[in-house]
Amino acid sequence: MNGFHQRLIAGLDGAALLLCRVSLAGVFWRAGRTKVEDGSWLTPSATTRFLFESEYSGVPLPTTLAMYLATWAEHLFPVLLLLGLATRFAALALLLMTLTIQVFVYPDAWWPVHSLWAAMALVLVSSGGGWLSLDHLLRGQRYRGVPVRA
Repeated sequence: MNGFHQRLIAGLDGAALLLCRVSLAGVFWRAGRTKVEDGSWLTPSATTRFLFESEYSGVPLPTTLAMYLATWAEHLFPVLLLLGLATRFAALALLLMTLTIQVFVYPDAWWPVHSLWAAMALVLVSSGGGWLSLDHLLRGQRYRGVPVRA
């Protein structure tokens, strides 16, 4: 492959990984924002408590712990994904959260919802954040038109 094609593929690779990061982050960020009281950052709402006591009660954790972990995770990991910081770790955490939701909360939602979330998370776990990420920058790598996995 000549230099132009290598640069094109590297650019597309970085753009695809950025789109995966933004898309997966958006899903979980929006879900996290529905869990908190209006005007607060991380205070779970009464509705959230009710949902964890009733509809989400199948999660094998104490209700209060599950509620806080989900709320915090849906705020922290999307921010890390947007920044491309600890991308693999954040994507793995959201993959595990997706699988927990699939198994214990909404077992009929695999196709098409949870399968897409899992696919994006797996791409990020296996490939990292790409060259358009803080992971890449912090490792001191420069973009040279060659695909470099972050």
